[in-house]
Amino acid sequence: MYKFKPLLKQTLWGGDKIITFKQLNEQLENVGESWEISGVPGDETIVAEGPMMGKTLNELVHEQKEALVGKENYERFGDEFPLLIKFIDARQDLSIQVHPNDEIAHRQGKERGKTEMWYALESEPGAQLYNGLKQQITPEQYKERVENDTITEALARYEVREGDVFFIPAGRIHAIGAGCFVAEIQQTSDVTYRIYDFKRKDKDGNYRQLHTREAAESIDYTVLPDYRTNYIPEKNIAQQVVSCPYFTTAVYDLTEPMQIDYSDLDSFVILIAVKGEGSVTAGNEKTSLHAGETLLLPSTTKEVKVEGNVKFLETFV
Repeated sequence: MYKFKPLLKQTLWGGDKIITFKQLNEQLENVGESWEISGVPGDETIVAEGPMMGKTLNELVHEQKEALVGKENYERFGDEFPLLIKFIDARQDLSIQVHPNDEIAHRQGKERGKTEMWYALESEPGAQLYNGLKQQITPEQYKERVENDTITEALARYEVREGDVFFIPAGRIHAIGAGCFVAEIQQTSDVTYRIYDFKRKDKDGNYRQLHTREAAESIDYTVLPDYRTNYIPEKNIAQQVVSCPYFTTAVYDLTEPMQIDYSDLDSFVILIAVKGEGSVTAGNEKTSLHAGETLLLPSTTKEVKVEGNVKFLETFV
């Protein structure tokens, strides 16, 4: 089992929730993101404790191969870890954006697209986010709406409640709003096309770059009746909320000990604690799992025991 040192990202829009949530002894302000598990080159997380302390995630993958990520995952992704895990705290609205799918990303000279999901943590009252189109528009109308500042009128808007799940497949327009605090699971990719930035200027008085043309190629213009992933929260069971080619995610809300069997799974598993505290035991190894902690279990893990009053996300490929 591996824990990593978080990569704390200070941003213009960042808030003050992450340091407290993760129980860190840091004095940073405006921390917008904590990258929990990352193999993004230049932003690789480092093992925080144990015999592998100091090694990067990519070094672990390179050395342990399928023993860490699973046979099929290693054949599919090689030495690249396939998921990026973050906590995001937005004090201000983030830009409206979209990510291409793998096919379009390749066509645009990028390595891969980005599909992701959000799990809402305790956000500010009235916090909202955008996810998906609420009305049919054409690529031409999309460009016109960006130009005349009406693009947000075409987007589905949601008030955020703790425990909400939003799946964001590549091609879906989305944005995190002011006051939102979320856990994010995504493909390892940093390809983001900024559609609209509310005409804000940076510290030098310049508008931030928009990627209107690339975004137009990437948008999925399908309109759905509801973009929230609806589920009824229950305690002491695995509630699968997302299953897609890039990751499968379940929510656990435990008040009693649970044995989780991974003997038939050919993948690493990531546990992301979102509330409470407990412990995880695998073989002779036992470690804490409290809100804000993220744990990577190698694919060789056959079974774990989780104890305590703890709510966590479980995700694997």
